[in-house]
Amino acid sequence: MAEGYIRHRGDSYYYSFEAAVIGSKRKRIERFGGHTEKEAKRALRKAIAEYERAGIEYELSNLSISDFFDYWFKKYVERNLKYNTQHNYKNIIDKYIKPHLGNYKLRTIGPAVLQKFIDDVSEIVDDRTHRTLAKHTVEIIFTVLKGAFRKAVYPYQFIRDNPMNYVDMPKYNIKPHKSREDLKIITLQQYDQILQFTPPADSFHIPLLIGFNTGMRRGEVCGLQWDMVDLDAATIKVERNMIQLTGHDYELASPKTAASYRTILIGSSLLNELRTWHKQQMENRLRYGSYYFESNFVCTHENGKPVTPNSIKYKCGHISKELGFPFNYHSLRHTHATLLLENGAKPKEIQERLGHSRISTTLDTYSHVTQKMKKNTVDILERIQKNS
Repeated sequence: MAEGYIRHRGDSYYYSFEAAVIGSKRKRIERFGGHTEKEAKRALRKAIAEYERAGIEYELSNLSISDFFDYWFKKYVERNLKYNTQHNYKNIIDKYIKPHLGNYKLRTIGPAVLQKFIDDVSEIVDDRTHRTLAKHTVEIIFTVLKGAFRKAVYPYQFIRDNPMNYVDMPKYNIKPHKSREDLKIITLQQYDQILQFTPPADSFHIPLLIGFNTGMRRGEVCGLQWDMVDLDAATIKVERNMIQLTGHDYELASPKTAASYRTILIGSSLLNELRTWHKQQMENRLRYGSYYFESNFVCTHENGKPVTPNSIKYKCGHISKELGFPFNYHSLRHTHATLLLENGAKPKEIQERLGHSRISTTLDTYSHVTQKMKKNTVDILERIQKNS
C-alpha cells in the first residue's frame, strides 16, 4: 500500500504519495485535497485505493508501448519462458513491434491501430527470403501482442481491457500439406552417401546415426548424456535439450514439451555403434590426458568437447552443398518417421517416438504417407471382398 502525506498551504490542503518505480522512473503524485484536513485525508484514501486498483494509473499515463514491452519482457518472458522462446520473442519485439507501435501510449492504443498493424505486417517482405512473412511468423507476432496486453490487464492492471481481443488474424489461402521435398526427406541411398561422407572419425557420425535411428531433435541429440542411454535395455531416455546460446556457449534445458519426455527403444545396429563409440571415448580420454574435455555427453568431438546445435547445423549445410541434395538435421527426423509409417508402423507409435503432443501433428506432417496408407486400406478391403 502506498504511503500518503497531507500538506497545508494557504487555505488549501494537498495530499501526496509515492508511485512505484517503472523503468527507473519515480514520481511523487500530489493533488489538491480540499479546504480542510478531513477532506484531504478522504481524498488521499480514495486516490490511493484507485491507484492500487487501477495499477499506477497516473504513472502510466505516458508509458509507451516500447517501454511496456521492455517491462513485460524482463518481468515475465525472461522469468518464465525457455531461452529459444525468449530469443524469438525479443526478435519479434525489436524487429516488428517497436518500429511500428513503439511510440504509441499503452493506455490509448486501440484495436483499430493494432488491426492495421497486423494487416500491414502480413504484407512485409522478409529481407532474407524476399517473400511476405509466413503465416506462422505473423501468428507469433499476434501471440506476443495478445499475451503481453493480457498481462497488462492482469496482473499488472496497467489497462482495463485487452485490445487484442478485438483483432483478427489476416486471411491466408489454405496451403496443401507439405510434400516429401518440402520436408527434405532423403532416400536410403542418400543416407548411405552421408554415411560415407562422415566416417566414424567424424564428429557428426554419431549424431547422424542417432537422428536416423530415433528421430530425435537436434537439441535432444546434443543434450544426450550417457546416464540417459541404457545399453543393456537398448533404450534412450529423452530428458534434456541443449540450447545454443551466443557464440559457442550452450545450456541444458528441459525438453520442448511434456510429450517430449520419452523413452525410445533402439535397434542392434545403433546399439553396437554406441557401444563402440563409448569405448572409443574412453580411449580418447586416456590419449588426451589432462587436455581432454571432461563431460558425460554422448556426442562429442575427439577431445571430449560436446557437439553443439550450431556445429550440426553447419555440418548439414556442408553436406547438402557437397553431395548436391537438400538436407538438414530435421531431414533425419522426417525420414525416420516416413520409413516407419510406410512400412506398417502405427501412427500412435510414431507420435510417441517423435514426442509429438498430439497425433494430429504426426498425421498432418506426414500426410504424404497417410495417403498411401489410405490406398493400402482400400486394397485390403478389395482383397477381402474378392476372397470371400
